[in-house]
Amino acid sequence: PQITFRVKPNTPFISALGQNYPNPFNPETWIPYQLSEALDVSIRIYDASGRLVRTLNLGHKAPGFYETRSAAAYWDGHNDRGELVGSGIYFYQLITGGIPSAARKMVIIK
Repeated sequence: PQITFRVKPNTPFISALGQNYPNPFNPETWIPYQLSEALDVSIRIYDASGRLVRTLNLGHKAPGFYETRSAAAYWDGHNDRGELVGSGIYFYQLITGGIPSAARKMVIIK
């Protein structure tokens, strides 16, 4: 038997996290991602020691590409308490449907 996959036009085959831009950045950055299905989405940002710095709760999102400045996740360089974070290396992770993806690295330079 043959296996057939049906993919809607303009729908990614897999959910994935892109590289933030600009990188390095000061003080704001955009984080692109893509979704293969409708899911609840958040992005967690960690400092170099692995402490959670900020959670960006993006809500329920339709399948598609979220890659432009108007669609990608936005981080203003502040932690969950509203304080501006310091220069350094940070890691971010896409959480879809409660399942984390691989982490990516970004750098803040002030």
